[in-house]
Amino acid sequence: MKKLFIVLAVASLGFVACNNESKVEEASDSLTNKVEEAAGAAKDSITSIGDSAASKIDSVTKAATDSLKK
Repeated sequence: MKKLFIVLAVASLGFVACNNESKVEEASDSLTNKVEEAAGAAKDSITSIGDSAASKIDSVTKAATDSLKK
């Protein structure tokens, strides 16, 4: 009876261990997708800020150059 109980306990642990593995993989994939989306959004935001700053610098530089030529 004890041997049967031990065999059933080991078998149930095997099933539990296999079941948790797929959940961990799904959670990892979901987290990876969220991180990639957040990184892409941050990159787009920084790029637009950089472009805006570059255009402002160009306009100020042009205005300063024009005022020095006069």
